[in-house]
Order: sequence, then C-alpha cells, then structure tokens
Amino acid sequence: MKYLHTMVRVTDLEKSLAFYCDALGLKEISRKDVPAGKFTLVFLAAPSDEDAQIELTWNWDSDETYQGGRNFGHLAYRVANIYETCAKLASAGVTINRPPRDGYMAFVRSPDNISVELLQEGDRLPAEEPWSSMENTGDW
Repeated sequence: MKYLHTMVRVTDLEKSLAFYCDALGLKEISRKDVPAGKFTLVFLAAPSDEDAQIELTWNWDSDETYQGGRNFGHLAYRVANIYETCAKLASAGVTINRPPRDGYMAFVRSPDNISVELLQEGDRLPAEEPWSSMENTGDW
C-alpha cells in the first residue's frame, strides 16, 4: 500500500494556489481540467517530497460554501526553519493562528479554512520574538 494524496475542495483556485504555492512553498505537480464535469484537479507537493500530495478540487460553477475546515483535521508539513516559514506566510497576509512560541509548532489556515500544521525539522529552535510572546488568533 502507498499513500497517494489528500483531497481538499477549494472555492477560489487562484487564492488557494497563492496560499499553498506562493506562501507555503508547495509546487504544482500536475493539473487536469475536466470540462464534462466542470471541475479542475491540481496536485501539489512539497519540493522535497513529491510522493505526499494534496489534490485541490475546484468545481467551476459551484457557489457552495464549504464548512467544517477544522472537522477535516489538518495537513502537516515539516519545515527547515519555523520562524522563517511563519514570517514568509505572515508577509503574504496569512494569519498565524497558533504562533511558534515553542520554536517547534505553528498553525495557519488556507483560504478555505483548512488547518495547516507546521513542525520544525529536528530540535526546537530557541525562543525568538515576536513569536515567543505572540497570542493565538482564532481557531486552528
């Protein structure tokens, strides 16, 4: 058995790609437009691990508002430097819902409210401002 991907429905493909690719750093592996079904599938992966993929599913004509992003659970990624990753996300306008106060773990949310956990590779980093005194924002 081999893990293939996790599917996440998105309401705005461009906003989602800006979050997952531009801000978070994933790269697009493949894309498939299905005109008969009026949907697009975009597969993304971390540059260092193309085996673990996310499938973004965008239904072209849907006006459905997806609920329960937290009920989905979360996606999780190991990052080389959690402070630099969170700074990059924040500069892209992403709210750091659970800042990396402990130098190890943080949570953010995608444009469709999917919770994304970020974990520091290796040992915790020493406490660093502004992260160590930053409060939580919303839910994660």
